[in-house]
Amino acid sequence: MTESPYILVLFYSHHGAVATMAQTIGRGIERVSGMQARVRTVPSISTNCEAVAEDIPSDGPLYCTEQDLRDCAGLVLGSPTRFGNMAAPLKYFIDGTSSLWLSGALIDKPAAVFSSSSSLHGGQESTLLSMMLPLLHHGMMIVGIPYSEAELMTTKTGGTPYGATHVAGTDNRQVDTDELSLCHALGQRVATIALTQHLGATMVNK
Repeated sequence: MTESPYILVLFYSHHGAVATMAQTIGRGIERVSGMQARVRTVPSISTNCEAVAEDIPSDGPLYCTEQDLRDCAGLVLGSPTRFGNMAAPLKYFIDGTSSLWLSGALIDKPAAVFSSSSSLHGGQESTLLSMMLPLLHHGMMIVGIPYSEAELMTTKTGGTPYGATHVAGTDNRQVDTDELSLCHALGQRVATIALTQHLGATMVNK
């Protein structure tokens, strides 16, 4: 039996908002019949080079493997904002994917990005752009959020055409309805594009 194609939702979360967004994106993906969501995270890293993370996290999603990334039909990448850039644990994982770049395993697959910051002008969009760069080097096709999504015009917090975002504020505010709706829409859009590609490839190979 052939395994159903899946979209990999790969994220790093520190306070929990990015994890909430990842789960919502996963639900959007699974609104598309025939497409599954595979939600994975990455371990924290330390300036102490002797620190080693457990092979399996104590709770939450499993850690991502190279195989998870290689075999996905599409990718949605998420990170909190760190001085206008993605968080180090996520970048560390991506920096180790040279073998996938050499093999071209991710070429032409759809990809999207999402992020959370503590302030409205805390570098969300530059963080999203920073995550797009390695995806472009891998030959992936970047998918954003179109303005046909009504919440993109009405949101007073997170949400950009570059990808889904959340503004946590100084009190670590929960992800609101508009932000969740845009996460859902982003996941569904990536899954729809990936499924179209998958079905087209299936027809060609018959």
